[in-house]
Amino acid sequence: MLIFSKRLKAARQEAALSQERLGILAGIDEMSASARMNQYEKGKHEPDFSMVERLAKVLNVPEAYFYAKDDDIASIAVQIHRINKDKKAQVLMRLKECLLEL
Repeated sequence: MLIFSKRLKAARQEAALSQERLGILAGIDEMSASARMNQYEKGKHEPDFSMVERLAKVLNVPEAYFYAKDDDIASIAVQIHRINKDKKAQVLMRLKECLLEL
């Protein structure tokens, strides 16, 4: 299974959405939403980046999440994406400090 397909399915399931519902929320026509999402999750087709942006918005994940090979990196990206702007700045500052100590 491709990384994109794996991540899309995991995020959709975490959001408790059907393939059809996710497709509709991402702007795919109701008649083809389920089939297209199924093809994306099976790795038969990969969406263009504008569709990835819409999927990411619906699923509340950063676009990079879908392409991260490492599960830990993908998880960290989602966690940082979901915190507010002030907390995000604090996290990034602390991360930079930690990296300087290495």
